[in-house]
This record gives sequence, structure tokens and C-alpha cells, in this order.
Amino acid sequence: MHSVPSHSAHKPHDSDYSRNRARSIRFLILLAAILALAFFLSLRAGSYNTPAAELIRGIFGRASDAKINLVIRNNRLPRICTAMVAGAGLGLAGCILQAVLRNPLADGSTLGVSSGASLGAALAILSGVSIPFLPFGGTAGAAMLSAFLSLVVLLALAFALDHSLATNTLILLGVVFSMFVSALLSLLITFSGDKLRAITFWTMGNLSSASYQNALTLLATLVLCGGIILTQARALNAMSMGEEYALHVGVSVRRVKLTVMICVSAMIGMSVSVGGGIGFVGLVTPHMIRLIVGANHRRTLPACLYGGAIFLLLADLISRTILAPAVLPVGVVTSIIGAAVFLVIFLRTKRRERA
Repeated sequence: MHSVPSHSAHKPHDSDYSRNRARSIRFLILLAAILALAFFLSLRAGSYNTPAAELIRGIFGRASDAKINLVIRNNRLPRICTAMVAGAGLGLAGCILQAVLRNPLADGSTLGVSSGASLGAALAILSGVSIPFLPFGGTAGAAMLSAFLSLVVLLALAFALDHSLATNTLILLGVVFSMFVSALLSLLITFSGDKLRAITFWTMGNLSSASYQNALTLLATLVLCGGIILTQARALNAMSMGEEYALHVGVSVRRVKLTVMICVSAMIGMSVSVGGGIGFVGLVTPHMIRLIVGANHRRTLPACLYGGAIFLLLADLISRTILAPAVLPVGVVTSIIGAAVFLVIFLRTKRRERA
């Protein structure tokens, strides 16, 4: 007698789940199409405009003009691939930081993690540290280690001051930490000598030196760390309901936190080692994605990969075309957009707290 009502009671829930899943799949397909369009526009636009037919041939090195082959294969294509993979990693990293810290303003740039990674990269450049068989010598390793240590220091200080890890405490400490790191970077620049140009690069965020090796290294990091993070979607959903609830349903909160934080630090550190301090990608992307697919991390995490890639790809396109033939550092463009979004999010958070 009870089986019929129980079965029928589940039908609306199953129907809603199916609709949401179908909606998410359609949205991912749409994001993939937008990414493909942004890729094509980025490949075509720039200080040296390329006709569509020649563009396709230029990708394979068969354009009639040798200059087009050179521009497409040696300049634009590696830069675009690097921007896509770096953006995907930064978007995913921002989503994870906001989920784990339960803070809508958490991001590698607002928490000072990107600044810390830049400091580590600058120290490696200045000291000439080199690790055999590691891409970019010791710069990548120093950036990743410094990003992780920066995150640990920030969370330890925030916990000591406020056990609840309130938004205001984290953001204030992030600002103070970023200012402190900026002062140390300025000190390093003062004594950098002939390495001034290389160190200054990390403070601005720039993809002008991107290469296929950069893109492949970032892709390997994203596949490894991103793959691990995607397996934690269920645990992150439980943690979003509160750590006590997560523990109650069998989630090892401490293990999940440590795992995802190491992965986030690796992705941010590797992005910094390739493109310098490109900020606010991880702040803007998750908020835009959640407005459409909601807060379920099984849908949000893969969507943030696409969203971050699109955001940084379009920001790089703007940086190359808005003042052509001059090229702006892409970090300048993302910071201008991110600062405006940051202000909007902060004001909305304050209104919600007052309500």
C-alpha cells in the first residue's frame, strides 16, 4: 500500500533533477560554442588582421603569406591556448576558494595568493634557482610553494583573529597581505639590476611570452589538479551546508580542504609562473556561472572551467585590440573588470548582512 505513494512522491523530485541536468548540459554546450567563437575571434583579430580563409590555412602553416603563418603559429595560437588553459584553472580555483571558505569574495587575487605566488617567482628569478627537468626552471615550483604558504598564513591569521573566518576579516587580511607582498616586490625590483624586466613582468600579468610549452604545462596541471577537484563535488556540496552536516554525512572535511587547497595553490602558482599576476578571473567567473546553473558543484565546477577560459580569452583579446598596435598587459584588463564586479559583490554582501 505504501509503495505507490512513495514512488509517486519521488516523481517530481526525479523530474526536477532531470530538467536541471538537461539544462546544465545545454549550458555547457552553449559555453563550448562561445569558447569556440572567442577562440576564432582571438585568432583572427589583432594588430595584423587575417582573412578567415587564410586564417584556417595559417593554423596548418599553409597560408599564401609567410607572415600570416608566422603570426598565427608562433604568436597568436600559443598565446590563445595559454590564455584558455590559464583562465580555466583560475576560474576553477576561484570557485573552490569561495566554496571551501564559504565566502563570495574569496579569490586568489583578493586573498593575496596570487601576490604571494608572484613573490615566489620573483625570488626564484632573482636568485637564479633552477630545478632540472621542471618547466621554467625553479620559477614554477617557487610560485606554487609560495601560493600555498600564502594561503596557509592568511587562513591561520584569520582563524586567530576570528574563528568564524568572516568575510570582512579575510578580505582585510588579504588586502594587508597583498600590500606587504607588494612592498617586498618593490624591494626586490630595487635590487634586481638586469633582471628588472623579468621581475616587473610578474607584477602586471602578461601573456606576450606565452609558448606551446607554457600551454602544455598548464594543461597538465589543470588535468591533474582539476580532475582531483571535480571528484570532490559531492563533498563540496555537503560542506556548503555547514561543516557539521558534512561530517554527519561522512565527509572528511579536513582531508577535502587540504586536498583542494593544494590543488588550488598548484593551479594559481603555475598560472602566475606563466602569465604573472592575472587577477580577478576566479572572482568574476563563479558568480556569473552560479547565476545560471545554481550552486550545485557538480554543475558549477565544470562550467567554471569553460567560463574562466572564455573570460581570460576575451580579456586578452581586448588587451591586444583596444589600443592596437600597442598591447596592454592582460592583467590590467582583468583587474579593471574585476574591480567593478568586486565592488558590486561587496555592496550586495553588506546589504544581505544588514538584512
